Amino acid sequence: MVKKGRVNSIDVARRAGVSASAVSRTFTPGASVAKATRERVMRAARELGYRPNAIARSLITSRSNIIGVVMASLDNQYHPQFLERLSAALQVRGYQILLFGGPDDGHADAAVETILQYQVDGLILASATLSSEFAEKCVAAGAPVVLFNRTPHRGVCSSVTSDNVAGGERIASFLLAGGHKRFAFVAGGANSSTNRDRERGYLRALADAGIADVRCVVGNYSFDRAREAACELFLNPDRPDAIFVANDHMAFAVMDEARYRFGLSIPDDVSIVGYNDSRVSSWESYALTTLEQPVDVLVDATVDVLIAQIQGRSSSRRRIQVAGNLIVRRSAKLPPHGIVQSGSRRIWMPEAASPSAKRAAPDRKVRAWAQN
Repeated sequence: MVKKGRVNSIDVARRAGVSASAVSRTFTPGASVAKATRERVMRAARELGYRPNAIARSLITSRSNIIGVVMASLDNQYHPQFLERLSAALQVRGYQILLFGGPDDGHADAAVETILQYQVDGLILASATLSSEFAEKCVAAGAPVVLFNRTPHRGVCSSVTSDNVAGGERIASFLLAGGHKRFAFVAGGANSSTNRDRERGYLRALADAGIADVRCVVGNYSFDRAREAACELFLNPDRPDAIFVANDHMAFAVMDEARYRFGLSIPDDVSIVGYNDSRVSSWESYALTTLEQPVDVLVDATVDVLIAQIQGRSSSRRRIQVAGNLIVRRSAKLPPHGIVQSGSRRIWMPEAASPSAKRAAPDRKVRAWAQN
């Protein structure tokens, strides 16, 4: 007879003929338990319909095995891609994610209190639009925190980003090599370190080439606002022939406006380059040339840094930057040199001089240093 009502671990232990502690170890990731004992416990659990109570366990261990992820918006097509990979990487370590929407600026205190009430073991702040105050409040509350794709203000916590300055420089060099003359930049948010770094690299490389007249408009990481920004550029009689857009999400909006409102040909009339390499970038309708943020490398680094903090193996604040490749598709004119075939992708790598180098993609470079 199967017991009616809620089944507990004592019931499973009796059915399996083992101790209650053996049942606990069986359902604790990484715990040591004999194979035969595990099989007996799992068989008894199936027969009784038992599932361990994660909430009850967290009260005993003071660990919820939950990682809070704070993200202001899922509109950006790169974010679901990041969440999918992050969830898989954390599950391997025995953690689950709990997703929170980002707070409006000025409401950080209440948002932090709400999030920490869920007893999360750590936090990943994964939005370029979150305020610096929010990160500081989380750190002050004693939560292990890692910023994803944003550099912390005053170095208050660890961060994992792409090398945004180098990425902006590489995009500028690519467009210069393509023979463009009139340059523009569609920015994300003025207060975003991610945006500032990409813009700084882009403008610096253009300035080094003697180009100081660059039209800059703000898309605010919004599809609709990016469309308005594109209109500002294309209504100008001296419209740009090369545009770097601070992320792919906005780049799609700029491409749509160029083609469907202004009747421009891409890349014959205007070249457009994004940043992220989200999955939509490879769709035939866009075929966007973009600077990749290698999601696997970035997620693995984020998880490693956060778990080290949770387990007490590292108290240092770490800053990690990951270099990405410039993925070449059809949205921008091609330079006469430096295009490398890597599997099904084309990468711009003008530094590849030898025939052997041109047959392989460059290794991704990861830079890491302590902020303390």
